[in-house]
Amino acid sequence: MKFFDGLARYQPQALAALRIMTALQFMEHGTQKLFNFPVSDHAGTLSGLSLTAGVLEFVGGILLVLGLFTKPVAFLLSGQMAIAYFMAHMPRDFFPVNNGGDAAISFCFIFLYLVFAGPGALALDNRRSA
Repeated sequence: MKFFDGLARYQPQALAALRIMTALQFMEHGTQKLFNFPVSDHAGTLSGLSLTAGVLEFVGGILLVLGLFTKPVAFLLSGQMAIAYFMAHMPRDFFPVNNGGDAAISFCFIFLYLVFAGPGALALDNRRSA
């Protein structure tokens, strides 16, 4: 398995790709809530909880794309996704595939991983600590 052992040197870049792509997908949920982009069937006035979620998703996503304050932002967003799962998805059905909570669970645990792993390469956090 020498091939896979050699890939370890690219871990910071792979972590950055995971952080950036996850953040871009997460931001999309925020832009849909706040700006109805991409266009959704669920457009309308936002309640306090939906507005808060939209702002966290949009602003938190931007900060994670930039790799700025990665660990505290990822911690906050991981908690948001855990709360979203148990408030919005779990009451519908026990199984995530049936309750639409797959993405919330994935976001929750990817963000939790970033709390411990940090931002990887290509992050403004790396410049702040230098």
